[in-house]
Amino acid sequence: MKLNTRISALATLVAGHFIATPHYVVAQEQQANDDVELIMVTGSFVRRSENFESPSPLAVVDSVAIDAIGAKNIGDITQTLTINTGAENTPDAFTQNATAGTSNINLRGLGVASTLVLLNNKRQVVNAQPNNGGVNFVDTSSLVPMIAIGRMEVVKDGASALYGSDAVAGVVNFITKRNYEGAQVSLDYQDGAHGNNKEYVVQGLWGAAGDDGSVMAAISYTNRSPMFTSDRRLSRPQDDTSSLGNPGSFFIGPTPFIDPTGCEQFGGYPRLLAPSGTVPGLEIGFCGFDFGNTYSFVPDETRVNAYFKGTRQLTDDVEWITEVSYARNRAERGGSPTFPILTFPTVPASHPNNVFGQDVSFFGRAIGNGGQGDPANTESDTMRFMTMLTGELEAGFWELSYTAARNDFLFTVNDTLAQEFQNALRGFGGQGCDPVTGTAGEGPCEYFNPFATSFTSSPNSQSVIDSFTAREEIDSVSNLEVVEAFVSTELFDMDGGAAGLAFGAQYRYQDLTQDYDALANQDRFAFVIGNPDIYGEQDVYAVFGELALPVTEDLDIQIALRYEDYGGTTGDTLDPKLAFSWRVSEDFSLRGSISTSFRAPSIFQRDGGATSLNQMVDPLTGSAAFAAARASGNQDLVPEESTAYNLGFSYEPIDDWSIELDYWSFDFTDLIIQESFQAILNADPQNPERVVRAGDPLTGPLLQVNVTYVNASSLETSGFDLVSSYKMESDLGTFTPTISATYITAYDLEDPQAGTIDGVGSRNFNNIGVSTPELRFNLGLNWQHDHHSANLFVRYIDSYDDDQNCADGTTFTAACTSGFKEVDSHVTIDAQYNIDLGAIFESDATYVLTIGGTNITDEDPPQVFTNAGFDSKVHDPRGRQIYARLAIEF
Repeated sequence: MKLNTRISALATLVAGHFIATPHYVVAQEQQANDDVELIMVTGSFVRRSENFESPSPLAVVDSVAIDAIGAKNIGDITQTLTINTGAENTPDAFTQNATAGTSNINLRGLGVASTLVLLNNKRQVVNAQPNNGGVNFVDTSSLVPMIAIGRMEVVKDGASALYGSDAVAGVVNFITKRNYEGAQVSLDYQDGAHGNNKEYVVQGLWGAAGDDGSVMAAISYTNRSPMFTSDRRLSRPQDDTSSLGNPGSFFIGPTPFIDPTGCEQFGGYPRLLAPSGTVPGLEIGFCGFDFGNTYSFVPDETRVNAYFKGTRQLTDDVEWITEVSYARNRAERGGSPTFPILTFPTVPASHPNNVFGQDVSFFGRAIGNGGQGDPANTESDTMRFMTMLTGELEAGFWELSYTAARNDFLFTVNDTLAQEFQNALRGFGGQGCDPVTGTAGEGPCEYFNPFATSFTSSPNSQSVIDSFTAREEIDSVSNLEVVEAFVSTELFDMDGGAAGLAFGAQYRYQDLTQDYDALANQDRFAFVIGNPDIYGEQDVYAVFGELALPVTEDLDIQIALRYEDYGGTTGDTLDPKLAFSWRVSEDFSLRGSISTSFRAPSIFQRDGGATSLNQMVDPLTGSAAFAAARASGNQDLVPEESTAYNLGFSYEPIDDWSIELDYWSFDFTDLIIQESFQAILNADPQNPERVVRAGDPLTGPLLQVNVTYVNASSLETSGFDLVSSYKMESDLGTFTPTISATYITAYDLEDPQAGTIDGVGSRNFNNIGVSTPELRFNLGLNWQHDHHSANLFVRYIDSYDDDQNCADGTTFTAACTSGFKEVDSHVTIDAQYNIDLGAIFESDATYVLTIGGTNITDEDPPQVFTNAGFDSKVHDPRGRQIYARLAIEF
């Protein structure tokens, strides 16, 4: 018998027309030779040869479903899943500073590293560059070409007892097509309603199979043009206004003064801190800079993905499988002309443009109004090799596999060098100037003019700007090696069939290196500051077992147990899982599960550290500031643990109408998080050890908040998932309405700084959580008739509170007497039409033309009074996207 994972006709139908499918997987009907192919579902290592209902809630998304939503990449798929909350698939420069061009999954809002991502049941390396929260995640953009994916299976109730660490929220398993024969080519073009945002995708797939083996190869190329914030300005000017601009401000002692040579007339936004005329001839306050027009909603991006799979039947019972994949992703996101200078440099009284007549401190940036945006670049290369032997036993099978994967990630961005900028203010700037032997303002030595007169009578040369500008480079490498072996066999007969046993062992090795350039190692940069190089490694040994007990024809019980040993201070863990599936009647069945999980501190959380740039609200002033959050690793972290529960049913009240309902609950303790910089600010804004300010260390402008990684007390979340579909036949064709919904009943947090938080229905800006709308649902309608088909989706995201802003329009500091501002609910409509031209013209090849659109009514994402003006963890800023696809199969 051949190992093959098959989904039922009904599951395929629902997957084709709706993103989440019923949990059950059914064996293929008997073949002409009376063989029945075996089942191995994600969430189990035991194969079944008869109809089987998974005791775990399982969502299946097949290639037809992927095409139905017009997905160009995996992020497009996961972003529509109602069970996905807080993923970073719409990278913006304000909350995902160095990970443009990546995508990830965040089941249940438990974190982008709490969902285990598999490719054909095997692990994938994590992205070497962490997100702003200091979390390394699997970049789903670097897996395989979309055209090679047969389906995606999602286990939604946690699976650490089977798969180990990182499966605390569940498992997402991308399964490639198997034994494919033929060739396919697809051409996609997508055009957005705003700016020059276009996307081209070209893919190819080829496969051949013989009596003793098969090969399959796939390649894809994606080119995505950028969409800038200026193309669709969603934010208010004050949301993207920095107190540090050019024209800027100047401090005399603890008091800031707006540049007296100009502010508003050169595009600045004056913000007075005292009544005009308080100081004759001067205005106390800041000259703000609106940086919102030069950033990217969508980066300028190219991707190349390649995948190869070969199988060879070595003997009648032993098969050799090898996979090789490579992904090359390049992304460029827009940025401000220059970053703020956070080092409070001195402009000497001797400066020829200093109108104050005394030493003053500059509070601004080298280039502001009128300057061109200066982009940041990411370069990611991911390689993966997997080889495996699998063999048949008299009553079971075995596997022995080795996986090696590597991610090389380079992030580069320009910034101002602090000391060189100070030299330029003293007249020792410019290419070729030696501050030791030169003379200020003479020969190659130049003054940098920080005053508004640089816009008129005393412009700065490119030479002086280049002399204090350098590029920070972070070269990161992540490696993964996994050796795994297991055996699955039958033990004894029970009333419902043969009891199955699977047991095995796994060894995992991971390491992470981050090599900062020499200037960053010395903290020479004025805004991104820098960081020491980091290196860490981790060895994990594991043994696991699973029992599948068909107690009766109607009752299946699953028992799983996994032991993992991390060594050192992390220690070891033993995690069980107990699940059941009970077919009460032909039309109704129950399922339930309980399991524990264990997630060790990551290498980065334990040994790493990084500086990220974030919008913060300073409680001393009540105003927003863009400042640095500097995180350092914590060797004293303990592993996080959780208990997951699930109880659900499947019901088919009439033929072709299926209903799936599940209640789920996750209870985390010792959750590992990066401290909330905002919570630290709110708790003690005048703590100089944690809060760094310019000028006066207690009352000066906010520059930096120092954070680390800690074990939070707890996170409890629970809710309901509903999936239903109904197939209706008529003379006009087959109509299939569907619904998929997730309702979150609780998202309760114990935050180390913010205290006890009821986070459901909240943006959770001020704590460790993610944005958590209570309700999300997708309504779908599929129509098929002869050679035509169409899909219509209505997607709804509930409103939720914005705990950064009060309902009266003020920024949240200590309390909101009028309650929080509401982020509006959001409804978008997607539509698609397909025609099989090959069938119409009776061609030997298949030609399918698809025309469709997402958010066809061009709805704006709900406005949030924050950088960029929307919540990138929930909503898509691109607006209407119209696409066309031609798929050809030979």
